[in-house]
Amino acid sequence: MDDNSKVIFMWLIMAVLSAVFAGVTSILAKYGIQNTDSDIATALRTIVVWVFAWAMVFIVGSAGTLPSLDPHSLLFLVLSGLATGASWICYFKALSRGEASRVAAIDKSSTVLSVLLAIIFLQETSHLAVKLLGTLLLGTGIFLMAGKPEKAADPSGQKSWRVYAFLSAVFAALTSILAKIGITGVESNLGTAIRTGVVLIMAWVLVFAKGKQTQLFHIKRRELLYIALSGLATGASWLCYYYAIQNGVVSVVVPIDKMSLAVTVLLSCWVFGEKLNRKSLLGLGLMLLGTVGMAVFA
Repeated sequence: MDDNSKVIFMWLIMAVLSAVFAGVTSILAKYGIQNTDSDIATALRTIVVWVFAWAMVFIVGSAGTLPSLDPHSLLFLVLSGLATGASWICYFKALSRGEASRVAAIDKSSTVLSVLLAIIFLQETSHLAVKLLGTLLLGTGIFLMAGKPEKAADPSGQKSWRVYAFLSAVFAALTSILAKIGITGVESNLGTAIRTGVVLIMAWVLVFAKGKQTQLFHIKRRELLYIALSGLATGASWLCYYYAIQNGVVSVVVPIDKMSLAVTVLLSCWVFGEKLNRKSLLGLGLMLLGTVGMAVFA
């Protein structure tokens, strides 16, 4: 295996690990927000991710490069952090109201937008036909997976969770493109730590702006544990993802990462007893097919 093949192999492996950790994150977070406000949970778990990210920065020794960061890269890392914060807030709001498997399905529609944006703005046009076909399969699969549930987890929030999930997808797509631009020439762990700091500030500003800080004293220990674990899983997912983004092809990395949906669906069926009908199973199959096609042939 030559050096180029090793690099490709590594970023593909990192993209897969990102998907696994992200899939586990949704289940742990769902446990953590059963009685805890989603904004509070987002702010708390971001602390864990931030600490985890900076620990990795000092482990790999990239902290010394912080003063020499290019202002252009720093700007786009901050913008990507703002987009991530908005995506997280919307995602966990949706997760607190809807079924984990269906919320994750709509959130993963960011894949379609990310691939199209990468083709347009990053000129990732190699194997274009394969990418467009894969995107079509992904979009169709997401549409089938996100169909109306037979029984809503929260009838009063049946419509609103879809809106939040869709907004989460839009912001997540913007995150990938902004991060790709901002992380150019920046060590991936350092880039992750910087943008996590932006998310951390944004999350806590929202908590205090809404006057929810008093709820911190009433969180159950069990839910706090799951929130912390979901933060660790997110931190691991991010580190793998941004290594893959920096060294790989965005229009391939993003679809692989979004297959965290498969992990989330399987775990939600097992842990929460959520049911999948034939249409949902077909949608999941199409998403897997589209992703594998782009990863292998593109």
